[in-house]
Amino acid sequence: MRYPQFWCVNNRFLKAFAGGILSVALGLQILSVSSSVAHAEDESTLAKIARTKTISIGYREDEVPFAFVTGNSGAIGYSVELCNLIAEHVRSELKLDKIDINYVVATPATRFLLVKTKKIDLECSATTNNAERREQVAFSYPHFITATRFVAKKSSALTSIKDLAGRTVASTTGTVNIEQLQNLNRANKLNISVLLAKLNSDGFSFVENDKASAFVMDGVLLAAQVAFSKSPNDYMISSETFGPPEPYGIMMPKNDADFHKVVNDALRNIFVSGDINRIYDKWFMTPLPPDGRNFNLPMSAELQAAFRDPKEYLQ
Repeated sequence: MRYPQFWCVNNRFLKAFAGGILSVALGLQILSVSSSVAHAEDESTLAKIARTKTISIGYREDEVPFAFVTGNSGAIGYSVELCNLIAEHVRSELKLDKIDINYVVATPATRFLLVKTKKIDLECSATTNNAERREQVAFSYPHFITATRFVAKKSSALTSIKDLAGRTVASTTGTVNIEQLQNLNRANKLNISVLLAKLNSDGFSFVENDKASAFVMDGVLLAAQVAFSKSPNDYMISSETFGPPEPYGIMMPKNDADFHKVVNDALRNIFVSGDINRIYDKWFMTPLPPDGRNFNLPMSAELQAAFRDPKEYLQ
């Protein structure tokens, strides 16, 4: 009778022992996964690019001429071209034999999250650099300077911000422009009904189809919408602005000084060498796809000065 009892006891012991080993193994596996996740989060942008031989670039689909898509072109535009040149500079600095570019759509609503979670390394469109945003992300040297204005149909006879009082006005979600519109609306008690648009093209369409009296956005982006509209002569862009001119910068992860320096070094080379003049003229002074519309927007004196002596914008 002793033998069955012995085997019963030892069977329980073996099960407990095996269970303990399994628990330890699972614990080690969880620690390994956690360690890998922590390592991925701590890994610098340059280290990640060196390891994967890939740089991820965020772009907008409808922000002509900075970042847009037409037909089967893929991502193109002024900001996208600058980021492609930055990518090549990164490849050279890391001494990689090649570098792949992973293009990721980054909307006004998703762009900051994509940068903060390191889903993209560079956000290459038309994003305003200001103090509030620099608490979340970092910005490159300025590559464009513009101010917030509104576009309206000439037939509406709207010429000033106060003319918008009591009207429906559109602006794009997740932008500085809508904040400026809301601030002036409250401060001056204009009683404006704000209509939210997901994309710039949606906001302009609201004006085009008489769902809104005006669309508030960066002046240069309004010029793009007008230039590519069916009847460009039907629209006017306000001379009055909703705030002082501010620069666009290429957005990147915060607290990554080495990557920040490489990006700015690449832009400095482009700006100071004069290559920026050719790139600017390509997107602002020549016909653009899909139908050959031309901005005819000469480089401003402010932007020329910014290119001659690139500096961090910290205001």
